[in-house]
Amino acid sequence: MTTRSVYVTGIDRGDGRQVVELGVMELLTRQVDRVGVFRPLVHDNPDRLFELLRARYRLSQDPATVYGMDYPEASALQAEQGTDELVSTLVDRFLLVAREYDVVLVLGTDFADTQFPDELALNARLANEFGASVVAVVGGRDQTAESVLAETRNAYRAYEALGCDVLAMVANRVAREDRAGIAAGLDSRLPVPCYVLPDEPALSAPTVAQITQVLGGTVLLGDDSGLARDALGFVFGGAMLPNFLTALTPGCLVVTPGDRADLVVGALAAHSAGTPPIAGVLLTLNERPSNEVLTLAARLAPGTPVVSVAGTSFPIAAQLFSLEGKLNAATPRKAETALGLFERHVDTTELLKRVSAPSSDRVTPMMFEHKLLERARADKRRVVLPEGTEERVLHAAEVLLRRGVCDLTLLGPVDAIRKKAADLGIDLGGTQLIDPQTSELRDTFAEKYAKFRAHKGVTVELAYDVASDVNYFGTLMVQEGLADGMVSGSVHSTAATIRPAFEIIKTKPDASIVSSVFFMCLADKVLVYGDCAVNPDPNAEQLADIAIQSAATAEQFGVTPRIAMLSYSTGTSGSGADVDKVREATELVRSRRPDLRIEGPIQYDAAVEPTVAATKLPGSEVAGQASVLIFPDLNTGNNTYKAVQRSAGAIAVGPVLQGLRKPVNDLSRGALVPDIVTTVAITAIQAQTADSAPSQVPTQKAPHQ
Repeated sequence: MTTRSVYVTGIDRGDGRQVVELGVMELLTRQVDRVGVFRPLVHDNPDRLFELLRARYRLSQDPATVYGMDYPEASALQAEQGTDELVSTLVDRFLLVAREYDVVLVLGTDFADTQFPDELALNARLANEFGASVVAVVGGRDQTAESVLAETRNAYRAYEALGCDVLAMVANRVAREDRAGIAAGLDSRLPVPCYVLPDEPALSAPTVAQITQVLGGTVLLGDDSGLARDALGFVFGGAMLPNFLTALTPGCLVVTPGDRADLVVGALAAHSAGTPPIAGVLLTLNERPSNEVLTLAARLAPGTPVVSVAGTSFPIAAQLFSLEGKLNAATPRKAETALGLFERHVDTTELLKRVSAPSSDRVTPMMFEHKLLERARADKRRVVLPEGTEERVLHAAEVLLRRGVCDLTLLGPVDAIRKKAADLGIDLGGTQLIDPQTSELRDTFAEKYAKFRAHKGVTVELAYDVASDVNYFGTLMVQEGLADGMVSGSVHSTAATIRPAFEIIKTKPDASIVSSVFFMCLADKVLVYGDCAVNPDPNAEQLADIAIQSAATAEQFGVTPRIAMLSYSTGTSGSGADVDKVREATELVRSRRPDLRIEGPIQYDAAVEPTVAATKLPGSEVAGQASVLIFPDLNTGNNTYKAVQRSAGAIAVGPVLQGLRKPVNDLSRGALVPDIVTTVAITAIQAQTADSAPSQVPTQKAPHQ
């Protein structure tokens, strides 16, 4: 198979092309299992962008194969033996990577501090020799719209004239107000797709950790989350406190002499109140506040960094204004921002089609996760998260917002959510924040719930208390069309999460019960396990329902359903009540859905292993290649999914509830941030079958607003 490579390059330094390189890598890993990386020339080793790619995409590539050679070696080789020998050597080293991977992402030279007279021509020649198609990036920061248009057209002509296969042009870091005009101007002038990305301050902003490292600072207060905040601006404190407070801006780093305890306490108090949240405090002159002041500061804004540096404000300012944020493995939040920017302004479907990367028959966990986010983003829905003050939920919300996956509503005390988000350095943007205790919807929801549960003797007065519970409130939002789905359970029990759905949303007309599946992401495929979380001992009728529901869920998420009804016996070899139940359920599915491929009773090994299937059930169209595995009871299913998860290193996504009229999903109380992100994306996809998007909910304002 011929390796198709993508060569991302530019025309000058400072184009911020790392955003494009990261975005293209994201696209390639959605479609291809084995993606290699190659940088022909490198300044420093290890390269910070490759380290980010390796961490984010779990690359197993040997770092020694990533780099062709460093600039001094390349310059010496060119001077002694000529450009042809330099290119030949780089081609040989590239081919070592190309032979091992389905597709290679090539990171072009950076035009910084090099001794090559025509670096653009060198990149063009390397792209041609590698057989790679080019994505060329033009930097637009501090340029007029006319200048960006001219440079982009000239860059295309330059690469095209040198024989390159240009996939697309990208104008990056352009002024936001110019973006639409530049896009329109390029669309009519060039024969290839042109994408225009606006300048994003959060990407160029240094983190507090980066500032601390560069200035040789000492961290007096703050945690890793606080140090990861972006410093979106600098406010130098010298005025009296009232005037100083009016100068604070969201995300700013306060720079003040260390003996100004009033400004330190005032800035942190403002942060605590959210007016506004700041990145941190930088103390100059090597002065440190007293222990009493630091103790008060820690209580006012836990996690917010306070850093001490030597030197006066003027030289410190000069250093600060020259710093620029970097994408690397230590800045995962910047990576989410970069990908969100890329995906909002690049037609990823069009670009991936032009790349023509060979599709992999394997479906890896990463490919499955990528496709979930892509599908959720394509038709955005609103998901309500009742656990709005939980740290993991807030971090997940940040990822979802930065990637543009869905719209969110967070439930809980508004001030508490804002304070927690400020302490974590999280910008919730336009997220809806609602406190069920004080919401204007509480009365309406109480009346609705009382009607739903009138047969159980629930009065409006009792329902008023119930409606203040975040899970009931969130479920009522979904029922009333004010949200499309709900995800909870990171700090609530499964019963607390799904009981409101049983009472309010209820089952679909064609479902007799609510059940669940786990998507088990193995190294080379995705299996669907049902039911491992809800029904302890389903009868034959219920087991058939679970199988039909699970097949529908599998198909909804791109898994072709081949159903194995699991038992301790295969075919007609066994008997007993448990086997008979599975056999009866299998026949019920066949009678109700003759279009579904199903086998049962069947043992697990015969269901998934072709060699075993050939012996036990030769000729079966399911045995050996089952994709939907239905367990006879909760004990078997729950233990099996956990055993596979731990022993085989599989990623278990779920439980995903099925059978409800509208989507509600439960999280494990040990759920990590990626688990929450994935579950929310799944919930949004489940909601996409709805006829219309939800109406807007009044956003509750904090008292200070």
